[in-house]
Amino acid sequence: MWMSFYVAVLAVLLIQAHAQPGFISIDCGAEAGVNYTQPYLGIDYVSDADFINTGVSETIATEESNRYSYQQQLWKLRSFPEGKRNCYKISVTRGTTYLIRTTFLYGNYDGLNKTPQFDLFLGPNHWVKVNIQNASRDQFNEIIHVPSRDYVQICLINTDHGTPFITAIEFRTLKNDTYVTQFGSLELYNFLRCDLGSNTSYRYPVDVYDRVWNDRSWYACNFGQNWKPLNAFIPEPLNQTDYKPGATIMSTAVEPENDSAPLVISWQPKDETELFYVYMHFTELFTTNQTRQFNVISNGELSIPNFSPQYHNVSTISSTSAISGKVINFSLERTKNSTLPPIISAIEIYRVIDLQKPETFQGDVDAITSIKSAYGVKRDWEGDPCAPAAYLWDGLNCNDFLRITTLNLSSSGLSGKIHPSISNLTMLEKLDLSNNNLNGEVPDFLSQLQHLKILNLEKNNLFGSIPSALVQKSHQGFLSLSAGQNPYLCESGQCKEKEKNNTVTPIVASISGVLILLIAVAILWILKRKKSKVEKFTDSVASNHRSLISQQSTGKDNSFQQLKSQMYSYYDVLHITNNFSTIIGKGGFGTVYLGFIDDTPVAVKMLSPSAVHGYQQFQAEVKLLIRVHHKNLTSLIGYCNEGTNKGLIYEYMAKGNLREHLSGKYNESPFLSWKDRLRVAVDAALGLEYLQNGCKPPIIHRDIKSTNILLDEHFQAKLSDFGLSKAVPDDGRSHMSTIVAGTVGYLDPHYHSSNRLTQKSDVYSFGVVLLEIITNQAVMAGNEESGHISERVRSMISKGDIRAVVDSSLEGDFDINSAWKAVEIAMACVSPNPNERPMMSVVVIELQETLAAELARTNHYSGADLRYSVAPVSMALNTEYMPLAR
Repeated sequence: MWMSFYVAVLAVLLIQAHAQPGFISIDCGAEAGVNYTQPYLGIDYVSDADFINTGVSETIATEESNRYSYQQQLWKLRSFPEGKRNCYKISVTRGTTYLIRTTFLYGNYDGLNKTPQFDLFLGPNHWVKVNIQNASRDQFNEIIHVPSRDYVQICLINTDHGTPFITAIEFRTLKNDTYVTQFGSLELYNFLRCDLGSNTSYRYPVDVYDRVWNDRSWYACNFGQNWKPLNAFIPEPLNQTDYKPGATIMSTAVEPENDSAPLVISWQPKDETELFYVYMHFTELFTTNQTRQFNVISNGELSIPNFSPQYHNVSTISSTSAISGKVINFSLERTKNSTLPPIISAIEIYRVIDLQKPETFQGDVDAITSIKSAYGVKRDWEGDPCAPAAYLWDGLNCNDFLRITTLNLSSSGLSGKIHPSISNLTMLEKLDLSNNNLNGEVPDFLSQLQHLKILNLEKNNLFGSIPSALVQKSHQGFLSLSAGQNPYLCESGQCKEKEKNNTVTPIVASISGVLILLIAVAILWILKRKKSKVEKFTDSVASNHRSLISQQSTGKDNSFQQLKSQMYSYYDVLHITNNFSTIIGKGGFGTVYLGFIDDTPVAVKMLSPSAVHGYQQFQAEVKLLIRVHHKNLTSLIGYCNEGTNKGLIYEYMAKGNLREHLSGKYNESPFLSWKDRLRVAVDAALGLEYLQNGCKPPIIHRDIKSTNILLDEHFQAKLSDFGLSKAVPDDGRSHMSTIVAGTVGYLDPHYHSSNRLTQKSDVYSFGVVLLEIITNQAVMAGNEESGHISERVRSMISKGDIRAVVDSSLEGDFDINSAWKAVEIAMACVSPNPNERPMMSVVVIELQETLAAELARTNHYSGADLRYSVAPVSMALNTEYMPLAR
């Protein structure tokens, strides 16, 4: 790949070795302390010894090294015969745009002449599957990426298809306002960075960013077109863009052989959903009295009209948003005013890849890294501690927010004192340091770990008094404490000094026996008090509940007094949101910001002063969420009610809303399968059923829609936005008269026409959402006659083809009976007559049965998940109102 480049360099360049600002160049496998300047590139390389502490240094076979005699950075490599995941940790500048390149040359280093295959990860994100196709050729993978931390971890994963290895790692700093994407990182696609008119490949120093430019001999760079190569001498300095392709790259170009034909650049992606960014570089090579003008057409749409390259001035045309399709086509088409054909010098094509999966909380990473270093832990502790879950560090467990909750270092040969970095694992629930050689006193910081439930210090050489706070937690049943077989350890207040040598006397009996006895006494005491506490608590809840109902009936607003502990000041909100630095959503109420309370992410919705009826909705939502709690309703953590600054603090729903997932706008989302969609539907139905039947008085949401159904990190759905909700008066009426409120398309037409709000109004809205889930169609279309989704589905049902109804992107991957039943449920819910709509309790049961059928088909149903299990009683929908589709 590089031969033509080096021939060209030797012929025309005399390079002096010097350091390159913004370059990190690592020779993997080079001996520790080695650094050198590659003579034909002028790039300074260093050994990888300071970036990794695993792996074995190897040398490629002699015959291969002779082939690469002028490329010292390819002579050595580092292989990883041990461990599942081995990682380089490289310090970078957070927020800076980097070109990152990894190079692999097998070179039969192991004498097996068997090329391996393995995975390459960037932190917790899968980057690429490395498939070594030719033992005698080097190959590379390249991305443009903006790190979110001050280091990057490049990890090689053993997939049991040969030993992973790596030859070189290179980072190149780019300008931050270049290669900008709407989301994700950029992967060089099919090595398509092409110097279109050249016969020679180039990199540094021809390209100041050390990008690799392939010549037109590279099979992909001619795009199957008949082009005429052009060249001209362009002196430096060249007036160019921030992309800086350089005079050498821009001194060649191509134009169509037929002067009147368009210049077409086209390729067919493997997947039509793949997203691409394209960068085209132009300059006019010749001075002439003629006119060169052309239109840039992208997938049939005019992107740049009447474009004329300027003489010896670089112009770069780049994508402002990603492009996709079964075929990607760029056509440079000569205008009527042009006397010359279109021309282009160079092109770069990148595919969007998602390298944005969350990483373990940085404070936990720092703490566990310090513990690993302090104790010299000999385990497969490489890469991110908690992510991905398949490579979780041995002895660790983490919660859904990637916080370390378990640290098990039992029987790990630890010595010395209990390390203070453990105190920084603030979400730790279980700590096991048993069966080691730890000495010193039990530190008091262990009692400051608020979530710690299990502490095992058995079989060590600890001495002194156990901190009284730990003993007290153990006696109260908040902590399971095991500290036996530490000969010189005792409970606080029971230690005695030896008279002669002032050493601590041993505990008379095993401390575990004492603790067991104390715990037993404590349990009896707790059980004795528990009954009276429960009775008092029940009375208190009943009293509060009566009080709330009384407030609603009398119009008194004492809701904010109910939960003083949930009230936050505006200063608190500023701290929680880091001065409102990260926006995660906007709506009619106001803007939603990402925040953190004790390192736990939250969503903070601040009331906009311009929000119509905003304060009334704010009050309604606080009052409702204070008294209702369900796994399928978003939880209110707190609120701010300070002058004009009013906000609501919710649990953070990591996966956005349902509408984003169905529309594909949620960039991190996997495809929602039929099973996933039914699970979301069941969750939403359970939340709505709770409002209707689990709350006294019942609550009508009034704004059920797909954007108000949020998904947590496990894709469990929860209803949100209760600002329009109404409690049904306990006066025996079947409806209440209110001003119509809700969202067009989801709004019950009977409620809209009569102002009579009933529980069946929410059933109608849910039916619309269910139709969205099934069809993935817009709720409202342009044609008034068939504009509403229910009318469109009704017309398709009459044809009896369920595949025409269900979202085509599912490609038929669903149980037919399950799909029909879901459609029947939805159509019953959107019946124009409220009396013909089912109650939500019936909808829940029918949806659970629908999901069970799909789970049975996919062999996933075990009955263990109560959320999706089928109720033991079967309640059929009233078939009188069902569509006669089957």
